[in-house]
Amino acid sequence: MDEQQLLQRLANLERALDYQRHMNDTLLKAIDDVLWYQKLGDIADIGKVKLAGPPPRYQKNPTGQGAGNPFLFWAYTMVPRNLDRSRPQPLIVYVHGGVHANHDSGGANKLRELLEQGYTIVSPDYRGSTGYGRGYFDAIDYGGLENEDTYTAAKWMLDTHDFLDAKRVGIIGWSHGGMHTLMNIFDHPELYACAFAGVPSSDLVARMGYKSPEYQAIFSAESHIGKSAADNVNEYRRRSPAWNAHKLKTPLLIHTNTTDEDVNVLEVEHLIQALKAEGKSFEYRIYQAEPGGHQFDRIDTVRSREIRREIWRFLAKHLSPDHPVE
Repeated sequence: MDEQQLLQRLANLERALDYQRHMNDTLLKAIDDVLWYQKLGDIADIGKVKLAGPPPRYQKNPTGQGAGNPFLFWAYTMVPRNLDRSRPQPLIVYVHGGVHANHDSGGANKLRELLEQGYTIVSPDYRGSTGYGRGYFDAIDYGGLENEDTYTAAKWMLDTHDFLDAKRVGIIGWSHGGMHTLMNIFDHPELYACAFAGVPSSDLVARMGYKSPEYQAIFSAESHIGKSAADNVNEYRRRSPAWNAHKLKTPLLIHTNTTDEDVNVLEVEHLIQALKAEGKSFEYRIYQAEPGGHQFDRIDTVRSREIRREIWRFLAKHLSPDHPVE
């Protein structure tokens, strides 16, 4: 076997492994969808719908058949079973984290707490999410059109559920979901009554500076931003909440942790400083070495539940659910 044949065999093996990876993700996603009903079906009517977001930014053949069509993505809906639908009710847009992840049932503890308060929930598996194949995965547009998928899901929910109050829509997310939250209220302030951003990815320029080359390569890939931060710093700034702080008009609560092993606290500190420099009114708290690191207020310890109650009280001030926490 010559060198060229060996390289071809290696390339074929890499493609086969990539295909198997996405097949595994699809299987795990199907299994996890069943778990939602097991974990929350006692208190919520759960649905999953396919929605149409903006066309993909990157297309291999922009003049080919179907080019320019909307990107189709999935979203979960959860409505409390005991909700009084005869009068207006609030909506929470819950955005999952992860550069490539999905809305999995591991976060059921937080959603149960929200459902018990009387919130209806919509949670999009926006473009780039895992569990739907390679095309869905590669459609990611970090800090760009993926944010519009989240906005699309929120608007669809209001358009199709007549008991929801368009003036009582909140949006929440942690990590990458926190970035979605911030960019949604910056770009669509008319929709949201309040927002919570937990340990949000806030400054892509700084993030590329302290992350590994493998992480950086995700963003510079042709199907993604297409260039490194060094080659197009303005594009990375455009997609970063810290560089869009002047747009804030929505009541906002931010949490971060000094021992966060994923989103370095310096990113969130930059966001806070930028908001202050713009004279914006908002709430924030920098937790000092809280156990759990990046997950400090999402795990199920007594302390993390106390911190979440702080978040829920903030939301309740603006959204007035039927059963707010004390």
